[in-house]
Amino acid sequence: MLDIIKLLPDSVANQIAAGEVIQRPASAVKELMENALDAGATQIDLIVKEAGKSMIMVVDNGCGMSETDARMCFERHATSKISRAEDLFAIRTMGFRGEALASIAAIAQVELKTRRKEDEVGTKIIIEGSVVKDQSLVPMQTGTTFTIKNLFFNVPARRNFLKSTQAEMRHIVEEFTRVTLMNPEIGFTLNSDGKEVYHLYPGNLKQRIMGLFGSNYEEKLLPVRQETDRVCIDGYIVKAEFAKKTRGEQYFFVNKRFIKHAYLHHAIENAYLEMIPKDSFPGYFLNIEVDPADIDINIHPTKTEVNFLDVKLVYAILHAAVRKAIGQHNLSPMIDFDESPELNNDFGSALGMSKPLTIPNVPMDPNFNPFRKESSPRETHWVGSYQPQRNTPSDDWRILYGERTDQPSENSETKEATSNNQYLQVNQSYIVTTVKSGMLVIDQHLAHTRVLFEKFLKELENHNGLSQQELFPQALSLNVNDASLIKEMLPDLENLGFVLEQANPTTYMVMGTPSDAAGCDSVALLEKILDNYKINRSDLQLDRKLNLAKTMAVQLAIKPQTRLSEMEMQNLVDQLFACNVAEVAPNGKKIYVILNMEDLFK
Repeated sequence: MLDIIKLLPDSVANQIAAGEVIQRPASAVKELMENALDAGATQIDLIVKEAGKSMIMVVDNGCGMSETDARMCFERHATSKISRAEDLFAIRTMGFRGEALASIAAIAQVELKTRRKEDEVGTKIIIEGSVVKDQSLVPMQTGTTFTIKNLFFNVPARRNFLKSTQAEMRHIVEEFTRVTLMNPEIGFTLNSDGKEVYHLYPGNLKQRIMGLFGSNYEEKLLPVRQETDRVCIDGYIVKAEFAKKTRGEQYFFVNKRFIKHAYLHHAIENAYLEMIPKDSFPGYFLNIEVDPADIDINIHPTKTEVNFLDVKLVYAILHAAVRKAIGQHNLSPMIDFDESPELNNDFGSALGMSKPLTIPNVPMDPNFNPFRKESSPRETHWVGSYQPQRNTPSDDWRILYGERTDQPSENSETKEATSNNQYLQVNQSYIVTTVKSGMLVIDQHLAHTRVLFEKFLKELENHNGLSQQELFPQALSLNVNDASLIKEMLPDLENLGFVLEQANPTTYMVMGTPSDAAGCDSVALLEKILDNYKINRSDLQLDRKLNLAKTMAVQLAIKPQTRLSEMEMQNLVDQLFACNVAEVAPNGKKIYVILNMEDLFK
């Protein structure tokens, strides 16, 4: 019988390794940029075509390589950082994975040009599918230029699984951001298909954050600094009032290497407890410096996950540092009297008596007796010029006063409910009315969500959403990736009634909003839509429309604990039973229940 276990050829082994290391063009970008950092470069330029599918080029002015090193760097398990197993726990450099360049060379056409300062000429090597096609001398400046063409050219199955150009470009931008954030002293550029996306000049961390995410971050950031014998934490957090509805700007680094760590993320969320809404997320850009011997970064192929020797200690220090930064900000003076003469005059008036104090108008009823029962409403006497506003329906509810165009369901119970004009609101959350067999209880939030969901879905299909012009247009500031997502969603958003104008590559002006969103925070609404779009992304147009309509409906539907007049309840019930599906909300929950007489007797 023949032996069946064989050694794989190096080319095949490299392709298998590439499956773990190089998942998409962004993976190659990460490897090459980290190598450029380790080479001591002060300027790194990234150039891509077709989101890296056609070409990725990384140019640096680092130390370069000798002719022998240039050839050796493509061999499997070849590295300049590790010579024994113990070195794994003393790594402070970035690109230490030995199989990275070998993996890239196995699945792409690679050209390497490199020169050291002491060499008169550089070395040029061309490799295709792990096979060296050419090696020669070439005149060039000090540094290294890596050019990768036709990624996955010899693994067509992997190439077919790549996403759209826009999606792959977002991954590249994200990797570019992670590498550049904690290296503000180095200049970077990103060029995509001949257009400059980023030009980052050397500076400090705050300047780098502003360069990547916009100059408006200057007023949003709070510095965080904490030093202990075991851990040093440095960076910035975003002020609580600027917390976003999306998970966008959340960056953890350990020794300047980007990581993901849910436990440490919880430490920051806990520090913001009761300071931001439950559906908002804090932003942060934090670097944790620890002894390399106290962490294990070799537990994941992309090195984005780490194990800490004492993670609870890091959690406690991180939580305390963030709370301290927030506390110092909240305790700092919020009013500068030297620059606010109006405020200064008002305070001076109160203290120096330069003008009389105005007595506030307070409503009171002199005839009120808490122990007297009254059958008719009391007439309240108001002191001063203040008069109470009448309880009129809000603009958000004007949809409920329109004429019904659809026929109600044929259910006799619900027909009776829609013709009954006596309604009771329980806990300002449920609408209760009687039907033939008992009592009908309707969840007002879920009912309005269903009504709006079907309305928005119809507008997306018919492209006839009504828009209301904003008196004062608001600016929607995004990062590059989120701006590209908004651009993808723009046709559907316009069908719903949004009017957006692009002011610059990362900022949109909200010129108009859907008529149903009158009076709401349009920027917060768009951020929530964007967040749900990122979570539930789909290539199917129908799924995208369903998700968009559902998000809009949930955000704009009346909330529990909202008082409704009898007319509002009547209109909501009428519109609910005119829906195609009146029984369940878009999230699958039951909208109403009928309690029969037997249940009531029990």
